[in-house]
Amino acid sequence: MCEKKSKQPLWVLVWGGLEDLAQALHDAPEIQKNIKVYWIGGPNKKWSANSYAYIVKNFPDLWFIESNSSYNGFFSHDGKPDTPNKEKYYDSYINEAGYLGKDFKSYYKGEVKMGDTPSLLYLMDGDPNDPLKESWGGRYEKMDHSPRIIFNRNTNINDTVTVYSIVEFHFKGPKVNIPADSACFTMTVQAEIGEQKWDGFYLGDGNYAIRYCPKRTETLSYKINSLIPGFVEQSGQFVVDNIWPGSKRSTNYKLGDNWYTDVKNPNAFDGIWQGANTIKKWRNDALLDWAKRWSWLQ
Repeated sequence: MCEKKSKQPLWVLVWGGLEDLAQALHDAPEIQKNIKVYWIGGPNKKWSANSYAYIVKNFPDLWFIESNSSYNGFFSHDGKPDTPNKEKYYDSYINEAGYLGKDFKSYYKGEVKMGDTPSLLYLMDGDPNDPLKESWGGRYEKMDHSPRIIFNRNTNINDTVTVYSIVEFHFKGPKVNIPADSACFTMTVQAEIGEQKWDGFYLGDGNYAIRYCPKRTETLSYKINSLIPGFVEQSGQFVVDNIWPGSKRSTNYKLGDNWYTDVKNPNAFDGIWQGANTIKKWRNDALLDWAKRWSWLQ
């Protein structure tokens, strides 16, 4: 790792999972006081539940914006005549402008599908050091706990978990001679978007565990199986609510003073997406400002 001294914080805009950030903090924990993180969570949190759990447990004082759903406001279309339409934006404003414009058409047929863009917009407008204020990249509020829900049994339709939370399933199984933390079983989850598979781990002494992070409100079914002889198949269901970060539990991760997330006020929701209106309200301004810059290349 190359470290450079500076009086300015290093902004880390995380697109996708948190594995690289977790590794950097693990290797050089002293950097946490010098960095500020803006993360597009939601579905990305789903794929990096383990690295998120590592960070939130070991670095609760990290300066961190966890945007689990606000970013969806950048996809919205308010129906007004002067609103840039994401499907027609290319033809209206980009239209093969410059080398970048010509190449842009190669991705999503030119559709403006930029789910991580609010992280950049956050630094381009407003005061990025104050997430409580308005900006193109959203407005956020402090959170003092991150939900962690632990089950030592199979769940059923009567069990409800918090959206975007870390859900852990712990259970007993055969004692095997493999290293602890070995991926050795599979959790298959049936969601609205289809079937997805996740690795589970052996903790030693016949103990097994897996973390899962739901990304939206829905009812999920799952099966857990392994090729280990004597491993009993597990199965169950649970319901995902739409209240983030939800109620406090003794198992939650405690956070410091600089962790921020999507605004809970009902007026900030865009449909089911918490906080999305804090970005949606500025979407036109951001896209039309971008359109001016494309015009320079025409």
